[in-house]
Amino acid sequence: MKPLNADLHCHSTVSDGLLAPAEVVRRAKDNGVELLALTDHDELGGLAEARATADEVGLRFVDGVEISISWGDDQTVHILGLGVDPGNAELQKGLHQVRSGRDSRAGRMAAELDKVGIHGAYEGALRHAGNPALVSRSHFARYIVEQGHARDVKSVFDHWLAKGKPGYVEHSWATLEDALRWIVGAGGTAVIAHPGRYRLTKAERKDLFGAFKDLGGRGIEVLSGSQKDDETREFSRSAREFGFLASRGSDFHGPGESWIDLGRLPDLSEDLIPVWSQL
Repeated sequence: MKPLNADLHCHSTVSDGLLAPAEVVRRAKDNGVELLALTDHDELGGLAEARATADEVGLRFVDGVEISISWGDDQTVHILGLGVDPGNAELQKGLHQVRSGRDSRAGRMAAELDKVGIHGAYEGALRHAGNPALVSRSHFARYIVEQGHARDVKSVFDHWLAKGKPGYVEHSWATLEDALRWIVGAGGTAVIAHPGRYRLTKAERKDLFGAFKDLGGRGIEVLSGSQKDDETREFSRSAREFGFLASRGSDFHGPGESWIDLGRLPDLSEDLIPVWSQL
């Protein structure tokens, strides 16, 4: 049987993507995606448009979200909620709390960038944000490229916005306990997004996986657009060790800014249990 082309991690202009929710869905359909989840950062506002478009084009759709949490020594980890109820009051309230911290962080980032000669960064980032309530590092990165300080968004993160760089500021997000409570309470399945992206030792990563599972987490993203083959093999082993469901997501943000396009990831290993079998 041909494996299902599922893409359960992508973004729209409601958070830091370049395409509107409807455009994301149409692109996914054109790329052969058979099951799609829109997972905007800390925001549910694009789901109704995406679902309506998915119904229109005949694409199976999963309501999703990507929640920012603080973990360990100033680590930001992202937890996907798949199959959540967008109308759940506790989830809505929790995400509003997370978003409310983003504006103050953006102001502090702009102040730090101003010190190194990148002026007007807050206003510039805001122009790139489709949702003014959710200004992210990606919006700052697009402004910095626009101003000629870097050649592309990826190099901006390397030189300006990563930890220890001039535009980075520490910030406290939700806790792991918060995110799991909101997701599970909204009927969703919690999945750790792109586990290879975090600055964790193998022992620290195992600690994260263990705490996540103890709190009701059920899956990890075994296949992600930013991962290398050896990481995919490592996280396949982790899924087997911890009994996690395996997810597959491009983390698509838009043409020219993503590691891989919607629906272009390889298939999961046949011995893993795909998360979509439980959605």
